[in-house]
Amino acid sequence: MNKPHFRIERRHIKDGRWPVAGIDEAGRGPLAGPVAVAAVILDPENLPRGLNDSKVLDAQERERLYEIILSKAICVSVALASAREIDRINIRQATLAGMRRAAAGLSIRPVHALVDGSDLPAGLCCGAETIIKGDGTSMSIAAASIVAKVTRDRLMRRLGDRHPAYGFGQHAGYATRAHLAAIAEHGPSPFHRFSFSPLKPVQAGSNESENERRLIAASLTLS
Repeated sequence: MNKPHFRIERRHIKDGRWPVAGIDEAGRGPLAGPVAVAAVILDPENLPRGLNDSKVLDAQERERLYEIILSKAICVSVALASAREIDRINIRQATLAGMRRAAAGLSIRPVHALVDGSDLPAGLCCGAETIIKGDGTSMSIAAASIVAKVTRDRLMRRLGDRHPAYGFGQHAGYATRAHLAAIAEHGPSPFHRFSFSPLKPVQAGSNESENERRLIAASLTLS
């Protein structure tokens, strides 16, 4: 299997576009928790070995590479879009907003950014291009995917420690059978995304009582 390379970044360096940041997100699909977006500028003279799309790495390898990326990268930035922001402006817009914030949060302003996927955020602080499956193509995007994933997983584990009834540490907010069963039993938490099916009937900011919210949650299918 091909692994991410640094050829795209080197082409931009050769053309005078440097620094180049990779941008990627984690957590678009879960029913709970934020979406995390990372921006990473790697050092061309000190590239981490073993980078790959975070989805093909196991948790231990992601954690190991996360620490290496933080020690070797020129700079790293992470931005979060909360469940309430996702409900307010939708997951796509929240992700794009997170990309803008992550790029702007870098301690060194990038000249160009490589963004995973096909959706380019307007108002980015630099020039940019999208790369479909970029986390498996560009080392900078792969690094960002790892940083975003590890950051979000760690946050969800902490959230799980504080709210053990939902098992956030095990499923990271995804719609597993156990997670849906927990929502049905305990009702949704403030960290759930009420704009996501099957939580859509429980509108964020509604005047429903807690009992009503639990009754709605109890109707969720577990199939």
